[in-house]
Amino acid sequence: MSSPVVAAPSGSLTTDIRGIWWLLTRQDWTKDGQKRIDPTLGAEPFGILSYSGTHFAAQFMKRDRTEDAGEQVFYSGQNNTSAVGGYDAYFGTYEVDEQTGKVAHTLIGSITPSNIGMTVSRDMRAEGDKLVIQLETTRPDGEPITRTLTWKRLS
Repeated sequence: MSSPVVAAPSGSLTTDIRGIWWLLTRQDWTKDGQKRIDPTLGAEPFGILSYSGTHFAAQFMKRDRTEDAGEQVFYSGQNNTSAVGGYDAYFGTYEVDEQTGKVAHTLIGSITPSNIGMTVSRDMRAEGDKLVIQLETTRPDGEPITRTLTWKRLS
């Protein structure tokens, strides 16, 4: 199996992504179809995402995160933010390209200071109460992966 490719854009992504979203799945796949587990957030992290007219906020947490989690794993892949100790959180502004379905997120604030000011790009498709986000990034060892996040609308 491998990561699904998002469909061509349709509708009005700018309007369709507004709201609060709950993370259902977050999967990383190599080009040759091998599944990888993120060493910072694990296989099935919790996540919440919100979009208003021009601003967004995102939070992710490793499902089995504890106070005595031991070593604080920290890394940042290309086109991606850095999580610390099983947690990632950031917020900022976004711009939608309706023709390509790409959304550029510029980070104003982040749990990780080195993320502040960066812009990351995501392919996004919204259909009803489902949002799919896909991005090209890398693992800590530099291996390229495609990450696909599937969300359900809360409001």
